Amino acid sequence: PTVRFLQNAHARPLPSMEPPYTPPSARSSGWGGFSTPPSRSSGGSSSKADYTGDRFIPTRRGVNLAEQFALLPEGGSGGGGGSGGSGAERSGDGGAATTPRDDDPYNMLLRNELLGDNVAVTSRRGSGRHGARGGSAGGGSGGSLFQYRVSPARDAPASPFSLSPVEADPMLPAARRTQRKIPSVPYKVLDAPALQDDFYLHLVDWSSTNVLAVGLGACVYLWSACTSKVTKLCDLGQETVTSVCWAQRGTHLAVGTSVGEVQVWDAAKASLLRTMGGHLGRVGTLSWSGPSLSSGSRDRTICMRDVRSAPPFTSQLVGHKQEVCGLRWAHDGSQLASGGNDNKLFIWSPHGTSPLLRFSDHTAAVKALAWSPHQNGLLASGGGTADRCIRFWNTQTATALSALDTGSQVCNLCWSCTVNELVSSHGYSQNQIVVWRYSSMAKVATLSGHTMRVLYLALSPDGQTVVSGAGDETLRFWNVFPQARRTTGDEAAPFSRAYTVR
Repeated sequence: PTVRFLQNAHARPLPSMEPPYTPPSARSSGWGGFSTPPSRSSGGSSSKADYTGDRFIPTRRGVNLAEQFALLPEGGSGGGGGSGGSGAERSGDGGAATTPRDDDPYNMLLRNELLGDNVAVTSRRGSGRHGARGGSAGGGSGGSLFQYRVSPARDAPASPFSLSPVEADPMLPAARRTQRKIPSVPYKVLDAPALQDDFYLHLVDWSSTNVLAVGLGACVYLWSACTSKVTKLCDLGQETVTSVCWAQRGTHLAVGTSVGEVQVWDAAKASLLRTMGGHLGRVGTLSWSGPSLSSGSRDRTICMRDVRSAPPFTSQLVGHKQEVCGLRWAHDGSQLASGGNDNKLFIWSPHGTSPLLRFSDHTAAVKALAWSPHQNGLLASGGGTADRCIRFWNTQTATALSALDTGSQVCNLCWSCTVNELVSSHGYSQNQIVVWRYSSMAKVATLSGHTMRVLYLALSPDGQTVVSGAGDETLRFWNVFPQARRTTGDEAAPFSRAYTVR
């Protein structure tokens, strides 16, 4: 009797002793290209075929189901076995079965993502796709269920940090990044008569309540950006306003005078809260850090004040050899930067009386100072006419990062709180405003319109608008930066709650 046995998917059926062995090329094609032995007949009549194996049991070990799905016959839904005949026979029966369209976007996307095919090449069906390792196991052109191929290597993703499951391809083009357009003309121009043309003064500042303070001669005027209403806050008489600075929150305004005094006003009530002395010359620069107020003067000193305490100042910092023309507290209140007419840049501690860091790379007066809201310890400084450079410093490591020659006097610097960019205003000889992208320092926009040095610059509380003032006695409002994206409470800026109790 014939011995029956089980064969797996990769075993060749053993030849029967009778009838004699038939070469593989002469055998008929059966299940998926595997050969079936001829049948025996007695007495010239047909009898039931006697197979050397009683059934076909495929192995699932090491099988890639995605590849086998790709190798299914494309003309129908069968697997290429049974009474229906081979897959090749059904696929060539005159087109009875419907074939998916190659140009169908859904099918192309499935092929690209699940099977690793290139959707741009739509003719890879058939021999081009199934002929990677030759034909079927039996050498015929039957169904493709048990044919084998090498999986095509996928192209490397555009970015190793991409979270999209869909790779870049011609069918799914990447969205182009729209370039921001900055208007080249101001959307509002205000007259500012008697606005002084003095490089060492700070006469324009914008509050968190959307009120602009401007020092004009002996008076301080307030302009509301919400109502466009102008009010006169104070008149100093024989004295001259040399600097104005709003507190970070609230309606308190500090006013520096030409006789060395610092006045603190409540703008909401239009009342003078207190007057503090301590300087022998004009107070050209002011800077708040919570309840602490610092003032720099022509007498070369810096007075540290606490508006809650009775003394006019708590300490006095001496280090500059000429007038202090620039002061700016860091956003977290941990460091104070000062620039002087002696071309020096100093970094101070809130409780020390000697500079922590000394930088002397500038070759002209250092008035323009700005701390980055995006990186702790990143400071930008600008030099005067003989220097013309914007320099960047890391005050955490006490290192100079980079420098850029702008070609003209740097009067002011201001960082954007919505994007990693900064704006600079210039004097001799270009009298323009430039928007820079950090850290490449590529020019985003150049704004012109002032006919004299752009000595004053302030940023609106929403971070979109900058106002510039010049000796031509005009204030110009520019829409420069994009709107801040909405953030939840956990995604707020790292320094937004630096001065709150909870």
